[in-house]
Amino acid sequence: MQSLVKAVAVLVILAAPAVSFAQAEQPLTRAEVKAQLKQIEQAGYQPGKSTDSSYPADIQAAEARVAAQNATAQADTTGYGTTATGSSQAGGNAESVNPGQ
Repeated sequence: MQSLVKAVAVLVILAAPAVSFAQAEQPLTRAEVKAQLKQIEQAGYQPGKSTDSSYPADIQAAEARVAAQNATAQADTTGYGTTATGSSQAGGNAESVNPGQ
């Protein structure tokens, strides 16, 4: 019986750090919620004009537009430009450079 109690105690001690990291994300602040609502309204969502039948589709479309805008705004934040696509080739083999020798 004591070994079972000790085993359970060890498991609880080992599991405590894992559970404490489960709630690492902080809730949104009031200012963040207002900023998100302003973004959604600028994307075309009008909370006063939507009806119950169009509510989910209206706000989901506005959220999709906001997500697309945020994705393009964050596309290149490195300052090094976009990724180069293409190739180049320089030089040639020694025979084609000096064919007479």
